[in-house]
Amino acid sequence: MAAGDPMKLVEYTTSSEMMPQVAKALATELEQALKVREKICFAVPGGSTPGPVFDTLSTAEIDWARVNIILTDERWVPESDAQSNAALIRKRLLVNNAAAASFAPFFIEDTEIATAAALRSAQLSQLLPVDVLLLGMGADMHTASLFPGAQGLDAALATDAPMLLAVSVEGQQIRRLTLTAPVLRNAGSTHVLITGAEKRAAVARAATLPEAQAPIRTVLDTATLHWSAQ
Repeated sequence: MAAGDPMKLVEYTTSSEMMPQVAKALATELEQALKVREKICFAVPGGSTPGPVFDTLSTAEIDWARVNIILTDERWVPESDAQSNAALIRKRLLVNNAAAASFAPFFIEDTEIATAAALRSAQLSQLLPVDVLLLGMGADMHTASLFPGAQGLDAALATDAPMLLAVSVEGQQIRRLTLTAPVLRNAGSTHVLITGAEKRAAVARAATLPEAQAPIRTVLDTATLHWSAQ
């Protein structure tokens, strides 16, 4: 990031150095949030990148029984599908000490995605605000499932958006549910996990673009960016 950019940048040489440090930072912030609220909300992404963070974080000695875990976004597939983010969270995070946490997946069998978005928004909005938020970012500057050009993006970026909305991404057959921009903006603490020179350059580019072209802008003013060169 250029000098003067509002986002805090923490640099690491390798991802193997970065992952346990991010896990430690998240554990500390979860502990701090538990001092303020009886039950807290921890929002996490799917995908392979944060897996090592989850492996370490799951062993943290915090009061996981008071932690509600939700996804930042989900593909509209059941947990039996290899692309399910919920399945990954159950495998990598909801183990060891973190098995005591509560988890609220988004997918509802035999339900239209828009209906499920409304149902889950009504059911899960009581967990808000998100106390600790972990995000990834693509080279296209998307975060959660807020993709540039996605059908439904404008509604998800709106200041009065509900907790969850369905989006469709060009070139992807599977639709997605995503936390909306107001939910991401209102998180107590936000961490963005990225690797490689391409994504570092994408973050710098995002700072000059509107949210519709670079949805990561939604959290840039408040997030801590954890970046490793490789």
